Amino acid sequence: MMRRPVRAPAAITLVIAVYFVLVWGADAVALFRSPAYGLDDVWGSQFLFVIGRLASLSPIGLIKLAAFFAALKLAAALACLGHVVMSIRTWPAQQSPDVLEAGLILIVAISILAVGPAVWSQEAALVRKHTVDLLLAGLAVALCLVARHGARRAGPPAAEIRPPKILARLSLWR
Repeated sequence: MMRRPVRAPAAITLVIAVYFVLVWGADAVALFRSPAYGLDDVWGSQFLFVIGRLASLSPIGLIKLAAFFAALKLAAALACLGHVVMSIRTWPAQQSPDVLEAGLILIVAISILAVGPAVWSQEAALVRKHTVDLLLAGLAVALCLVARHGARRAGPPAAEIRPPKILARLSLWR
């Protein structure tokens, strides 16, 4: 009897990917539309100011850093979008979550960088936002790893085992 594959982890991962496409994609577009790449939002770009201070960046360097992080947010959202499109195209089948994992690693890294200064400044709304992003990305990565382990453990479908032809000719095996 063949077990049906459990699709709950794939569905949860798909929902999390849609969340990041919508939230991080809109955030990246808003950052690119801003004249200072989001530096005008003092609380939201606080981690950029901390990194700029640690790296002794000039104002132009700080703007380049903000543009770089906006591009990383857009790349993470596009990686999640690619996973959503591939999942919808091949829904019953299992697909490789490599692209999604790369986007989620970007999300985890940016969230960790951003939550530190938010905690330091005791800005609860910012801590909550980055913590939710961090937890959702971590959950999605964990579900991807569980699905990958389950696919590796199941292995390829077992073929029917038949005795060699030479054994079929022997009267002992009839």
